[in-house]
Amino acid sequence: MKTFFIIQAVLLALLLLAVFLYIENNYIDVTKYKLRSASVNSRFKIAHLSDLHSKPFYEVIDKLKEQHPDLIVITGDYINDHEKNKEKMLSFGKALLALAPVYYITGNHERRLASFDTLMEELRNIGFHVLLNETAQLTIEDNEIAILGLDENQANFDDYKARKADTFVYQDMAPYFQELEVMNGFKLVLSHYPENFAAVKENNYSQYGFDLQLSGHAHGGQFNLPFIGPVFSPGQGLRPQYAKGSFGKKPMLIVSRGIGNAEFPFRLFNHPEINIITVTRELEK
Repeated sequence: MKTFFIIQAVLLALLLLAVFLYIENNYIDVTKYKLRSASVNSRFKIAHLSDLHSKPFYEVIDKLKEQHPDLIVITGDYINDHEKNKEKMLSFGKALLALAPVYYITGNHERRLASFDTLMEELRNIGFHVLLNETAQLTIEDNEIAILGLDENQANFDDYKARKADTFVYQDMAPYFQELEVMNGFKLVLSHYPENFAAVKENNYSQYGFDLQLSGHAHGGQFNLPFIGPVFSPGQGLRPQYAKGSFGKKPMLIVSRGIGNAEFPFRLFNHPEINIITVTRELEK
């Protein structure tokens, strides 16, 4: 009889653990930011998605419908390096496009694909604006928006080893930022790697004149433990500084905790996240 109760207790504990992990990995937080800029004339809204990792998460569509974004940006790792669920992710992309224009950059997972060029063409064919170290100009209402989408291509497995040995050399993206600088309107930078904003010494992005950088990659540290915070991020290591939230004012960095998972299947105290950034005109002093 005692053994029976022990087995029941263990099974109940496993069931509760499974429910807890399901909620941790599937309950979507919508994190809202407000940003004022003298570069805009009226209010508009950006939805930021990152790191779906081949997860066609249709609750994201429902959440976005409630927010009515004017623009959707995806900051990499939309499809993982095994090209899992590619057709489903293309269909998911079409559902996003029904809500707003989509601007997309690559992450480390796409860059590891042998079929990289084919995938980029397929994403363009469904309507994504694919930016590979390119700029784009668009108009929302009476606002001009200039977007720089970076294709940093800095996280294959050899790059991770070099970063651990402190021999990694970051790319100089100055020519692309110079191209952005002469464009009109609100200046938005899409970069998969948040650490490139300020943690890189010579080639950091925060030295340039733009309004906002949106990034992902860190998955919120995967675990977000009480009194410790984010635990680990590739490229930043233990207790990463740039794993979630916002940093700076002008330029500002906003880091998404991401939506899916890569090799490690579980999040802990770190729900999937959609960022909603409302940009309004800065009042003249």
